[in-house]
Amino acid sequence: MKNYWWKILGVVLVAYTIIGGLLFNVPRLNILNETIRNLHFHVPMWFGMIVMLLVSVVYSIKYLTNGSEKNDAFADQFAQVGVFMGVLGIITGMIWANFTWGEPWSNDPKQNGAAIGLLIYFAYFILRGSLEDPQQKGRISAVYNIFAFALLIPLLFILPRLTDSLHPGNGGNPGFNAYDLDSQLRLVFYPAVIGWILLGVWLAQIKSRIAVIKRHRHNQELEAAAFTTK
Repeated sequence: MKNYWWKILGVVLVAYTIIGGLLFNVPRLNILNETIRNLHFHVPMWFGMIVMLLVSVVYSIKYLTNGSEKNDAFADQFAQVGVFMGVLGIITGMIWANFTWGEPWSNDPKQNGAAIGLLIYFAYFILRGSLEDPQQKGRISAVYNIFAFALLIPLLFILPRLTDSLHPGNGGNPGFNAYDLDSQLRLVFYPAVIGWILLGVWLAQIKSRIAVIKRHRHNQELEAAAFTTK
């Protein structure tokens, strides 16, 4: 039980987020109105994406250090879950933008930066798929993964602050804390961030273990084939 408490906590927090995010009272603000509820889904998805991709980079660094296929598998799967959460963040953001900004995509600097960042990671998966040698795939992918994350940070957190952006906290716009993240929203928002991150880690762990098992079986099959040819 002590090894599963955080998984149970993640499920409980996500369930609480869905119920509270849809049913709890929210501040009535101009333009935002009921769409402020998307705060509990859109923003935590981005938090989850950053955490998953950061963990992926850590495993890539570990792979470059010791060459363990397990670390390469974990780096790949955490990146996949991170990009999945990023796509969910883009979709929920477009839904929110359609109601508050009048269109789902307004070429906002943060929207464009997020899209470019995801495209960089899509290229990471294409790169992995194009390489057959496991060691070559692991080394090249690990190096690419590190640089991809290094590019993602300025795309999301630095460049939007240097120009006009409709996103809160960017381009001179006040952040949510400044005007509408009241106590009622905090009761759901903070648990939402923790819950979605825990759920993402759990999903990435499951996928990583499956990937490790598949690699182990593949290696066994190769060894058996090599033995029979002898």
